[in-house]
Amino acid sequence: MSITGGYVDTAGFLALHGLFTGHVTGNIVMLGAALLHEGSSTYAKMLAVPVFCATIVIMRFVIDRLRLPESVSLRTMVAVKLVMLTLGSVSAISLAPFTAPNGLSLVLTGMLLVIAMAIQNAAHRTHLASAPPSNVMTGTMTQMMVDLGEMLAGRMTPDAKVATRARLKGMLYAVLGFVTGCGAAALGFGLAGTWCFALPPFLGLATLLLVISEPTKQPE
Repeated sequence: MSITGGYVDTAGFLALHGLFTGHVTGNIVMLGAALLHEGSSTYAKMLAVPVFCATIVIMRFVIDRLRLPESVSLRTMVAVKLVMLTLGSVSAISLAPFTAPNGLSLVLTGMLLVIAMAIQNAAHRTHLASAPPSNVMTGTMTQMMVDLGEMLAGRMTPDAKVATRARLKGMLYAVLGFVTGCGAAALGFGLAGTWCFALPPFLGLATLLLVISEPTKQPE
C-alpha cells in the first residue's frame, strides 16, 4: 500500500498539473497557490477534498449496511480500489496529454485516482490501524524520530525497547515503500510519460492477492 500510495501520488502530481491524489493537505496548499497563478489547475484541486471525503463516507456506509465480516470488508474495499485504480490508469493513458489545466479529461482522471486513494486510506484506517499510514509520512517520520530520541536517552525498560524497535521496523518499511513508489513514478513518468500509469493496477492486484492470502480469523 505504501508503494502504491507513493507511486500514484507522484505520478498524479507530475501528470495532472500538481494534483495530489492521496494527500488532502497537499491539495489545499496547492489550491491556495494555484489561485494566484492564472492558468493553473484549480478545478481538480477544489474537487479533490470533497470527493475524497465523500468516497470514505459512502464506502463505510455501504460496508456497514452490508454487515460484512471484517476480512470480507477489507477484501471488498481493496477490490473496489483496484477497479478505481484501473479506471484511473486507463483514463490517464487514453486521455493524455493533459494540456488544459482545468480540462474535463484531467478532472475525470484525477477524481478516479482520488477515489482509489481515498478507499485505500479508509481500508487502512479501519482494518490496518496498527500499521503506519500508507500515504502520509509526516506523522510517521515524527514518531520515528521521537522513538529514536527516547532510545538514545537510555531510559526505556527492556520490554519498551523491544516494542519500540518493532514499531520502528514497521514505520521504516512504510517510509521506504512510499519513497520507492515516489522514485519509481518519477522515473516511469520521465521515461514513458502517462504510460507510467499502467503499473498501479498491478500494484493494486498484488495488494488484493496478499489480502486474500491472509488466513481468516475464526471468531472465538
